[in-house]
Amino acid sequence: MTVRIGLVGTGTVGGGCIDILQAHKDDFKRHYGIDVELARVCSLSPAEAEAHGVGHLFTNDFNEVINDPDIDLVVELIGGTTFARTVVLGALAAGKNVVTANKALMATHGEEVMDAAAAAGKEIAFEASVGGGIPIIDPLKHSLIANEITSVMGIVNGTTNYMLTRMADDGMDYAEALAEAQAAGFAEADPSADVDGFDAAAKIAILASIAFNSRVVMDQVHTDGITAISPVDLEAARDMGYVVKLLAIAHRRPEGIDVRVHPTMIPDTHQLATVNGVMNAIYVVGDAVGETMFFGAGAGSGPAASAVMGDVLEVARHIEQGVGPIVGCTCTDNLPILPVEELEMKYYIRFSVSDRPGVLAAMTGVFAQHNVSVHSVVQRGKGTNGVVDVVYVTHTARERAIRAVIAEIAALDDVLHADPSVIRVEE
Repeated sequence: MTVRIGLVGTGTVGGGCIDILQAHKDDFKRHYGIDVELARVCSLSPAEAEAHGVGHLFTNDFNEVINDPDIDLVVELIGGTTFARTVVLGALAAGKNVVTANKALMATHGEEVMDAAAAAGKEIAFEASVGGGIPIIDPLKHSLIANEITSVMGIVNGTTNYMLTRMADDGMDYAEALAEAQAAGFAEADPSADVDGFDAAAKIAILASIAFNSRVVMDQVHTDGITAISPVDLEAARDMGYVVKLLAIAHRRPEGIDVRVHPTMIPDTHQLATVNGVMNAIYVVGDAVGETMFFGAGAGSGPAASAVMGDVLEVARHIEQGVGPIVGCTCTDNLPILPVEELEMKYYIRFSVSDRPGVLAAMTGVFAQHNVSVHSVVQRGKGTNGVVDVVYVTHTARERAIRAVIAEIAALDDVLHADPSVIRVEE
């Protein structure tokens, strides 16, 4: 049989999917016995469909796609959590299988979507929602299910990884790195989803839900971005044998799930430390398999379309064989999300202060008052304009105590900024 596909969204990723179908349709049938046909494309721009040679399949009404009785599979590539949610839920209710790349939808309304798919007896596949072209969701749902996964940790945002790489390697400040990333097309005009960590938070919510079989939504992920990071921090990290990355982190603890996104110092010997530029990598630890890492291009037309089309072909195979959904929602546990205030780890903290006698002693005294043990303290800079950077690295401490220390030090007269640079240290 021929599996007929309705595509909603003809932008960068949608265009890539059209190109893959046109280039390899015959290969899919010859090699795998999967016969797929693009039956309808929907977007707000007929010019995009024309540019890929499918103008004759164009409609600007998604209802013509989801309600077409001849369409077996709907691919949603418009993004967001409003209109896309309507398309996905509508397609499932109409008896269509669905493939999506929508991380925000799955990280926010994943339970609703999975329940709708189960009620309809249809598949929802979303490999491209995390990691671009890197296979990670399918391995977690199939190849690694014999394991108890204890950690999922990764560089899952290419924009911030590119910026931190440029800042570390070339001494750029944050504004310069952002401007270059925007000029190169790696960052949006409004970069907040990337630089504030929200894109990574959606992705780690999805990964944690699958890895730990317990629902995690985006709003439960503690999120800090990279806007306060400077070349001074990256130089200090290098001097101590560390690299700074924006990491999405999920650990299974005995008492629940520790899930967060923030700038992180990792040893320069760690596998993730060498992942630079716009590349992504996801590091998974299981009790049987041990350490694994999945590496590749995390964004772009080709990599994302590769993941989408992988889902399309697998679902099409099931449709042709008359096989129902193989893996639905696996969130059968209800584990608590651990409050970040109870986190215990090492911390790097940099304050900008007046270069005057007694300042360092006053600051160090605050650490002692809150029972935070200091591993090292270093003054960086030469007191230009009467200002120096003072860098503290603590021994293992509780987040709640660190926040109290920062608030008290920030109130001192000689501390120049209320928001110091804070980088957590993962060993």
